[in-house]
Amino acid sequence: MTIAERFRGYLPVVVDLETGGFNADEHALLEIAWAVIGYEGDELAVVDRGDLAVAPHPDMRVEAAALAVTGINLEDPDRGALDEREAMLTFFRTIRAAVKAHHCTRAILVAHNAAFDHGFLRAAIARSEVKRDPFHPFTSIDTASLAALALGHTVLETSCRRAEIDFDKSQAHTAAYDTDRTAELFCYIANRWNSAFGPPPADPEAVEQAQQ
Repeated sequence: MTIAERFRGYLPVVVDLETGGFNADEHALLEIAWAVIGYEGDELAVVDRGDLAVAPHPDMRVEAAALAVTGINLEDPDRGALDEREAMLTFFRTIRAAVKAHHCTRAILVAHNAAFDHGFLRAAIARSEVKRDPFHPFTSIDTASLAALALGHTVLETSCRRAEIDFDKSQAHTAAYDTDRTAELFCYIANRWNSAFGPPPADPEAVEQAQQ
């Protein structure tokens, strides 16, 4: 089974964002990280990953409390931050290329508490007037919900520990680290499901549509 057949033509892309607060309409986007999910043998696994530092949009706020949690130093000259529009364009180009390479129709966002990350992405898209968003506009996969079902917990750290996935609290709240742990958690749950029940029926029509 290909990844396109497994997820109805969608390519799962795990995403984590670090932000300047909790309100997508007021607070800045500061980091984007992603992990593309594919097959390695018969199991789902991360097949590509990346991350970007983002310079705060001039109209958005950054709370000191948010920086204290993430440890982001906005004045660090080695941070290599891109302005928000350029970061979004770079991110979307990368994901569109992955969608094409895996013969999918579009990407589907996978995140821990996915509504938060999806909301910030949508706000950044509107602010920066970025076109050709590769992600499904409203459907996402929430690993907090999956973890509640499979592991009886919704917190990322605790869910990972229950799945026997290493979790270093000192590295948490960086987009790259949280993306890696979320991707491992997603693959663990999906592969465990396949082992117990077998994969769902393939969707060859979705693959044909992507290849047209």
